[in-house]
Amino acid sequence: MMLRYALQTIRDRKGGFLGAFLALMCAAALITACGTLLETGLRGRIATERYAAAPLVVSADQNVHRTTVKHKGNGKTKVKHKAKPVAERAWLPAAVADRISNLEGVRKVVPELTFLAQPVTRSAPQFATHPSYGHSWASAPLTPFALVSGRAPASEDDVVIDRGLAEQKGLKPGDRLVVQSTSTPRPYRISGIAAPAGRGDLRQQSSLFFFSTAEAERLAARPGRISALGVMPAPGTDLNRLKQQVEQALKGTTAQVATGDDRGPVEFLDAAGARIKLVSMGGAMGGTSLLVAILVVVGTFALSIQQRHRELALLRAIAATPRQVRRLLGREALAVGAVSGVLGALAGLPLADWLHSRFIDMGVIPATLERTAGVFPACAALAVTLLGAWAAARISGRRIARIRPAEAMAESTVERGPARGRIVAGLVLLAGGAALVGVLSVLRTEAAATPVTFLAVVVSATAVSLLGPFLVRLASVLLAGPLRLAGSGGPLATANIRGNSTRMASVVTPLTLLIGMTCTVLFVQPTLGDAARAQAHDGVRAAWVLAAQGPGVPSAAAETIRRTPGVTAATEVVRTTVRVGLDKYPAQGVTQAGLARTWDPDVTSGSLTEFTTGPGTAAISELAADRLGLHPGSKLRLHLGDGTPATLTVAAVYSRGLGFGDLTLPHELLARHMDNPLAATVLVAGNSNRDELTAALEQFPSVSVLAPATADRLQADRQQENAAVNHLAMGLVLAFTAIAVVNTLAMSVSERIREFAMLRLAGATRRQVLRMLRIEALSVLLIAAALGSGIALAVLTAFSIGMTGSAAPAVLPLVFATVVGAAALLALTATALPGRLALRVRPVEVATSRQ
Repeated sequence: MMLRYALQTIRDRKGGFLGAFLALMCAAALITACGTLLETGLRGRIATERYAAAPLVVSADQNVHRTTVKHKGNGKTKVKHKAKPVAERAWLPAAVADRISNLEGVRKVVPELTFLAQPVTRSAPQFATHPSYGHSWASAPLTPFALVSGRAPASEDDVVIDRGLAEQKGLKPGDRLVVQSTSTPRPYRISGIAAPAGRGDLRQQSSLFFFSTAEAERLAARPGRISALGVMPAPGTDLNRLKQQVEQALKGTTAQVATGDDRGPVEFLDAAGARIKLVSMGGAMGGTSLLVAILVVVGTFALSIQQRHRELALLRAIAATPRQVRRLLGREALAVGAVSGVLGALAGLPLADWLHSRFIDMGVIPATLERTAGVFPACAALAVTLLGAWAAARISGRRIARIRPAEAMAESTVERGPARGRIVAGLVLLAGGAALVGVLSVLRTEAAATPVTFLAVVVSATAVSLLGPFLVRLASVLLAGPLRLAGSGGPLATANIRGNSTRMASVVTPLTLLIGMTCTVLFVQPTLGDAARAQAHDGVRAAWVLAAQGPGVPSAAAETIRRTPGVTAATEVVRTTVRVGLDKYPAQGVTQAGLARTWDPDVTSGSLTEFTTGPGTAAISELAADRLGLHPGSKLRLHLGDGTPATLTVAAVYSRGLGFGDLTLPHELLARHMDNPLAATVLVAGNSNRDELTAALEQFPSVSVLAPATADRLQADRQQENAAVNHLAMGLVLAFTAIAVVNTLAMSVSERIREFAMLRLAGATRRQVLRMLRIEALSVLLIAAALGSGIALAVLTAFSIGMTGSAAPAVLPLVFATVVGAAALLALTATALPGRLALRVRPVEVATSRQ
């Protein structure tokens, strides 16, 4: 019976439920998309290409491990194992092959070398966006690759290229091709062209180069080590049993055995690392989306039920019990939530696909990580939508169902102030938001500060939602004077704002969230990036900077520059991440000779000279020193990029950690353990001019000579590309909030059709009513802009204090004006269109119609 009444109410009040329907559908779509990304990070398939013909692949452990033992008071101990991935490829001792080559069921063992190799054209250097690798021709059976023309490489000058590269560049056997690998670019003679046997070209690798075994070992620069090992089983061998035998034979080593889809992460390390990034990104987006969705949906239902206050009061007056009213509201919400949840979940699947493809295009995740399209995210979104709708309706209708019928009828004509519980909850959340801002001011790492930043905005906006009626009334008092100057519509707008503060507060809340969240998203990265660039600018003493289009600047180019007359120092800089314990730290490797002429990190303790002259030394930032409890003379124990352990002595502590990273290590030590040992930049000191340096680099066409200011701009552009990822991730949440703004404003205006009719019958013209609506919208916008900007400023200031030590966030006036202008356009459009539609009906018809 109650369900029938609920469905009848929805049919009769389609306009009133439309706003709640849209809010729930958008929430379901957003949660489905974020959940799909999260599931992709957890279960996304990484298909192998190079190892397709090797059913079993042996590789090194790509993780750093730590085991902790806790002794409990009852004599028991608790052992906990943790592992974190390293940034570069870990390599195996070549002797591992000897352990398994004679095992029963093993037909052949194929060692693999994987290293950087990219084609270079002298006229216009072009580098592929997909990975490009070099290998030994002896590992061709792993795919398998077979020659389609030419012959196998027989000397160190020969190279076999894949068919895709040959067709793209118009190359054939006998042609010469310059290849940039881990050392100096070198010309090779194309001895043959190969392609995967019995299948199409590889999709996820732009080009492959096969060298002779001796040349591949030279280019890999890892003597006595291999990147992986392919095991070919004998015919009829049980793969699971063979895997167990291999694992037993490798016991005591760091080698790991992979079969099936587990071979993909061995081949594509970036895809394996992207899983973690996608889990983090999907979780952060999903959590923020869920909080925003709860705030928006509760506000939408509160406004919807407020508009039906008189109807619900009449039900109470004709003997409907509180339980019946609650059940009616709950069933209405479940009916709307079910339909909107299903449609939203279906809309979320293509949204997730679009997000996945955009992240691939932006380089956040590789194409090798395939999107998972499971049913769990959609089911979870539907469940959250149903639960959220039911809870929002029950919370919003709690008072109308609880009070006596006479009180309900009285409150349906005169707005009542907020309940005591709402005030208390608002004050608690306001205190919580202030506490989060305080915590944010002491967080000094981006990973810790970023989630707290957006949580502080959402919590503060929720406090505004609960305390909104008081804030709106206070604002109406302050705006009363200026609004009187706006003509006849001004006093009417003031009276409406003051007399309907609860309704106006429901409109202020999403606008406040939109402005506050948008400003935070747009200004967080510039705040951090500007501080980092300022430190880098102040710390670089070089007259010129070498940068490369492609993988990096070869050491040979830096050595050539050092021999150029007028050059006093050339500092090669490589960058990666290392692990100290299980914590990840950005690190740079620098050539130590002449370092003081090109680099000034603002040493606060210790000596840069000691770092440049002492073997096995390191310089660390003040943040790293504080977190790790280190000082000059302390031992720094870490794992390099490929997981190799190292112990260094801290020689200096510097203050410019944002500009140069937390750890600075010797170049030779860091580069030897990186997949790409080429320098990201080379800092050049001396009095040589650009033309002289450019002439010296004639044999390195991909290397450019830049002024430090130009290098700073390029770095800013790269940081802007990274910021674009965050903008995209949070842009969906902001789009949802913008839809909620339009939705709430339209609902607020549409239900005032009787009020507009009374004004028209009292003598107000259609133009005057629309003018009043515009003044109300601008007043609401002004209140929301003040509140949202205040929240964003407080949060960004705390973020800036914690991350940069300065209470000066980077706020761009033009960008801020654009944000407020866009919010104003939304508010005016969402007010004007439903207002004009409401005014089309003749006032007499509205006045004589049923309430």
